[in-house]
Amino acid sequence: MQRRFKINVDGHEYDVAVTEITEGPGNLYPDRGTMDTAHPPAPEKTAQGVTRPVPPKLQAKPGDVVSPIAGVVVSIDVAQDAQVGITTRVATLEAMKTKTYVNAGRAGTVSGIAVSAGDPVEPDQTLLTIA
Repeated sequence: MQRRFKINVDGHEYDVAVTEITEGPGNLYPDRGTMDTAHPPAPEKTAQGVTRPVPPKLQAKPGDVVSPIAGVVVSIDVAQDAQVGITTRVATLEAMKTKTYVNAGRAGTVSGIAVSAGDPVEPDQTLLTIA
């Protein structure tokens, strides 16, 4: 579909015709089902051209409370050896000025704290362990 526009560039007026591209390589949006996500991400290249391996996905152990998002730890809301219930808030995270509260998800005793306030975290990174 072609549309006509009148534009002004540095005081000069131009009459232009613009054609909308809906198919082929100029299409901004890929066709449904054409994006292959089965392959692992490619290694990063640094400014010096050296490739850095992509870190493996973090593996949580039983009893670990993990970060649901990538962000920054605002606070750890429990202490070492504290008794917690399923709905006890154990940490507060922030991403893009939005706070996310993390609950224990299980009852038990906090046996280890892996992060502290100000630490950046990735999804599935262990925040603390409940025994």
